[in-house]
Order: sequence, then structure tokens, then C-alpha cells
Amino acid sequence: METVGAMGIDAKQGQTAATKTEEFRTASVADWEKASAKTAPGGDINNLNWTTPDGITVKPLYTAEDTQDLPYTNTLPGFEPYIRGPQSTMYAGRPWTIRQYAGFSTAEESNAFYRKALAAGGQGVSVAFDLATHRGYDSDHPRVTGDVGKAGVAIDSVEDMKILFDQIPLDKVSVSMTMNGAVLPVLAGYVVAAEEQGVSQDKLSGTIQNDILKEFMVRNTYIYPPKPSMRIIGDIIEYTSNHMPKFNSISISGYHMQEAGANQALEMAFTLADGKEYVKTAIAKGMDVDAFAGRLSFFWAVGMNFYLEIAKMRAARLLWCRIMKGFNAKNPKSLMLRTHSQTSGWSLTEQDPYNNVVRTTIEAMAAVFGGTQSLHTNALDEAIALPTEFSARIARNTQLIIQEETHITNVIDPWAGSYMMEKLTQDMADKAWAIIEEVDAMGGMTAAVDSGWAKLKIEAAAAEKQARIDSGKEVIVGVNKYKLAKEDAVDILEIDNVKVRESQIARLNSIKQQRDAAKVQQALDALTAAAESGEGNLLDLSIKAIRLRATVGEVSDALEKVFGRHRADTQKVTGVYAAAYDSADGWEKLKGEINAAAEQLGRRPRVMIAKLGQDGHDRGAKVVATAFADLGFDVDMGPLFQTPEECARQAIENDVHAVGVSTLAAGHKTLVPAIIEELKKQGADDIIVFVGGVVPAQDYDFLFQSGVKGVYGPGTPIPASAKDVLENIKKAASL
Repeated sequence: METVGAMGIDAKQGQTAATKTEEFRTASVADWEKASAKTAPGGDINNLNWTTPDGITVKPLYTAEDTQDLPYTNTLPGFEPYIRGPQSTMYAGRPWTIRQYAGFSTAEESNAFYRKALAAGGQGVSVAFDLATHRGYDSDHPRVTGDVGKAGVAIDSVEDMKILFDQIPLDKVSVSMTMNGAVLPVLAGYVVAAEEQGVSQDKLSGTIQNDILKEFMVRNTYIYPPKPSMRIIGDIIEYTSNHMPKFNSISISGYHMQEAGANQALEMAFTLADGKEYVKTAIAKGMDVDAFAGRLSFFWAVGMNFYLEIAKMRAARLLWCRIMKGFNAKNPKSLMLRTHSQTSGWSLTEQDPYNNVVRTTIEAMAAVFGGTQSLHTNALDEAIALPTEFSARIARNTQLIIQEETHITNVIDPWAGSYMMEKLTQDMADKAWAIIEEVDAMGGMTAAVDSGWAKLKIEAAAAEKQARIDSGKEVIVGVNKYKLAKEDAVDILEIDNVKVRESQIARLNSIKQQRDAAKVQQALDALTAAAESGEGNLLDLSIKAIRLRATVGEVSDALEKVFGRHRADTQKVTGVYAAAYDSADGWEKLKGEINAAAEQLGRRPRVMIAKLGQDGHDRGAKVVATAFADLGFDVDMGPLFQTPEECARQAIENDVHAVGVSTLAAGHKTLVPAIIEELKKQGADDIIVFVGGVVPAQDYDFLFQSGVKGVYGPGTPIPASAKDVLENIKKAASL
């Protein structure tokens, strides 16, 4: 049988292509430039360059000249500076760990999901907690009526934690917990649940996120101010180093920074700067750097910027090695950056949602090529709700297919030696290092966070990105290009918030009736005293309180008596959205309409952007506030964590025309009708209410029937929502 192609032709001549000698004319870069100018836009090859959101210029062609002066192109995996991976054999020796990050309303439902996932190929458990737990409130607290069991599992005590891990052997299964604010009672609950399962602390493996500085910048599930929060981190690092040698005491997280809008260089720089701060905190407690640094881990977001994500992960290992050498770390494990990664939730779209399977696959490939140690792949429906069992299986199988079918795992760092990737790795490292030096000049990341500078940098990046999408400069398939004429409904998982809350309260009451109340109070008083004196280890004392059946809320309150509860300043960037958008059609026309309405109203249309309940994810709220202000609205920002009553009062006091509720955590069916009812109660039903964010299409009619005037789901261009809000304001004023 005759073969085809060039090899077949050579075979007929009795000679293979490999042995045949031919003369080829070697083209120069100048030759390529001359040829390329004929087809380049405008006849200029510089128009083929791509400037990333990080400010890095990516060329269409790289050659050996781009890498000849780079210092780290001949390194090996498992050796300093670890660009090619922290382990010498990487996936050729052992693939990354497949994780499923999930929490479903109750501990019983979450436990069932984890056990199914482990049986189907999952290799670790990653726990998502509800927002009430994150913020240190028990389920019976009046501030969390709309949050219990939403966007994660409700945990009030060790009894919930025992159910969560029932029949999951904690000496064999590693557990990752995304917890920062209520980190002490939650970690203590895990330790005590393991003890009562018969597993000692030294056998536990996994990771607690415990990354509070990031919370003050983006995610906002903090409880206490920065200074006492840093003490808590130091105590956890100290305790786990002494008692839990297999457990990672902190996962320094860039994930939520990118989800909040940071570009890759900003995410990497701020995350590594956070890491520096935590190392300094532990050293200040008298610890030797090599006693704890080997148990530090990192957590990256991996989005659709494929090349930059790979370069980011390679560059981050280089810079962390440099940082740890600055602390005189000697143990190689102290110099290695090990990381968990998760595909982007923000890149998922409500529109044409099956496209999300492709997006997640591409992002998973970038994480693997970048050298992650564990990976969670998001499900296709997570733009609108918690994943169903069907969508979670597809997400998990995405990783299994990459591991089992592609043979990608057989080669360590296949991008090594690529002219483009080696240069881009160095460019990313240089860009991030410049930001780290800027942070150092401020006195470190705590100072950068305290000043609000770090948060505003991320918010500016988020506003700029949204403007590029809304104006069509950045394409999102199915959202601003190649849109479907009609969207089919997608089955989603819906949580009965009222039912979950009632069951949690019943269990809380039962626990309180059966425990020794005097001993619990004694343990809580010891925590308060330790917070006040600065003596003692707060995790050790929390474990003692949790053993006695103290609750998450009670442990948090015991510390809040001394530390207080942090209140964030509400700031917003200005001009960034307009600068990135205003070349698009319709911008000036819409500004003119808003100016005309201001003339008719006798003042500028005034809106209040609100976050209700314990949902601290404020990217959408901040971007909308920035864009509306750039268009000419007067904009008020409500503080985070408002109740409907507090929001209504502020809206009336500020004499706004409209309240916009930003929702990302599924509390809209409880909290939005409550704000409308409160406005009526307080005699202000002329203030219109609109809703934006993660709202399933199935819920739109419910919200409209509740009195909402506009609902703007994921992918809605902000100028379109602004025009609709303006028309509703004019209609309410009968203009």
C-alpha cells in the first residue's frame, strides 16, 4: 500500500525525508518583514502586534534573537528557579490532582456530591461555604436570612462538619477549604470532625485558604480589620507547622483578583506580594522560614488569555524563588511555588452556555501547560447557578480526558524553548516585579491594601475590560458577536433558602440544648481574653471551644468583642470606562439623552448601586457605578452587606430616583422583594428598583411580578442597561 504526502514520495525513491539532504535558502527576519508588509493591515507589520491588558507587546513572530539574552532558558524542572515546574518529573511521574469545588446548601447534600465525585474519578474535596459561614454568622442571625445555603454549604458547628465528611476518610482524602473570614472556627471544626472520625491531626492533608489580604481587595468575606486578621494567619501557620505537618496552612490566592478584574500581571504581582507579607508575619512570630514555607501554596485563576496564563504560571515560580531567597530560605521546598488552579468563573456566559464547555477546556489546557499541581474545572451552568450533577460530570471529565486520552502528561513543560513563551515568561516576570517593587515602596501589601490603592487598581482594570467588551473591541462569542436569535432554557439547580435555614436553625437549637453551656462560655471567654492580651494561639483555643460544641457564630463573636468588625470605605474609579468605550457608536448620543433628562428633572438622574446580604463580590457593582457616572448619572454606592431596611433608608435619605441591586450569590428572590416592600413601607414606592448580575432567565418573571422595573443578566452591555434605567426614571417622573 502506497503512503501519501511528502514521506510517501520519498519512500518510492528509496529515500526517507529524514536522510535526504537538500539545500534551503535561509530567510532573514528582514525578508519576512518585507513579505508580511504586503498583507499586514495598512501595510505595516506593527499593526500585527497585540498589546495585552497588562501592557505587554506580543509580536506575531518570535525568533532566536528574542531569547538570546534571557537568563533562564536552559533550566530544568525540579531545580531553581523552577520555571519548568516544581517537581523534576511533573505529570510524567504523577498527574495533577483533580478537584471539584462545591457546596450544596446542606452538609448532607454536599457530602453526597463529594462521595459521588470521588467515586467517579475525583481525587480531592474542595469545599465551598455559604456566605453566612464566610462572614462568621450562624444561620439564625437576622442579617443572613437571604444567604443561608446559597452559593455554598451552611456550617454552624462541628456537627455540620461531621456530616459533611461522613464516610470520607480524612486520613486518605485531601481537603481544600476556601475560607478566610471565619477561618478559625471552620478549620477547628474540620480538625475536631477528623478527631471524632478517628484521624489525628498529623494525618490530615489539604489546604485552608486563609488569605485575608486578598479579601480586603476583592472578595470581601472578611470579618475583622487587617491587623488582627494578620495575627490570626500567624497563629494558624504556627499551629499547623507544629501539629499538622501534611496540611497547607495558607493558599495565597490570585484567583479572586482576576475574577474581580485584575489582568494576569496584576494578579501575579499582588498575590506574590501577599505571600511576602504572610512570610514576614510568620517570621515576626519567631518562626524559622524553612519550618513553614514548604507548606505555603498558591491559587491561580486561569482565564481565556491562553498564552499569558501559561507564561504567568512559569514566571510566578521564578519570582517566588527570588522572593524566598530574599528571606534566606535554604530548603528547596521553601523556594518552590506549588499551586492549585481553577478555570475562570467570570469567563462563563449565560448566553449560549454550551460554549462554556469549550472555554473551560481551553483554560484547563493552559493550567496544565503552566504546571498546576491541582485543578478545578468549572461547570457550564455556573454563570447562573450552582452546577447540576450533569454539568459537574462534564467539568470533571474534561480533566480526565486531558489526563487519560491526550498524552499531554508524557512531556514535562512542552513550551520550554519556545521563542515566544520564553520571552513572554520573562516579560510577565518583569511587569509583575515592577508592581511588587511599587508595593514594597509603600511599605508592603498591608499598607497597599489599607490605603485602598490595590483595590482601585483592580477596579480600574475591571472597568476597562468591561468597556472593551461592551464596545465590541473584545469579542465574547454568543454575547457580543455570533449571538443566537433565541436562547434555549438551561436546567439549573435551585436552592430552597427558607427550607435550608429552618433545618440549620433546628440543628443549632438541638446542639445548644445538649451541650454544657458553662464550659462553652468558659472556652469563649478564653478566646476573648487571648484576643485582648495577644497571648496564646487562637486556633488552639478555637479547637477547644469547637470540641465543646461552640458554634461558628459564637467563636467569631468572641473575637469580634476585641477586634471589631471591619467596615470598608466605598470608593469608585472614574473616567476609566469612558476612556475605553467612548469611541463606540452611541456613547455621545446616550450622554446627550441623560443631559436632556437632567434639564427636565431639574437635577441629574440619581441612582444608588446596592449590595444586599453577605455577598461581597462587588466587581459588577463597581463597574456599573463607574460606567453610569461616566455617562452623567449621579451615583451613590451603598456599603457592602446592607439589609433591605438599611438600603431603603439610605436610598430615601439620598433622594435617589432608582436603586440598582447587584447580585451574584443567588439571594435575589429573597432580598429584592424585601427592598421593594421596605421602600413601600417607608413611603418611597416612587423609587424604582432594577437588578443586575447573576440572575437565571427563569427568575425574571418572578422579579418583574415583585415590582422590579429592569433585569440585566450576565452579558448585558452597560450602556443598554443605562438607557433602560433612564427611560424608567423618566416614565416614573412622567416626563
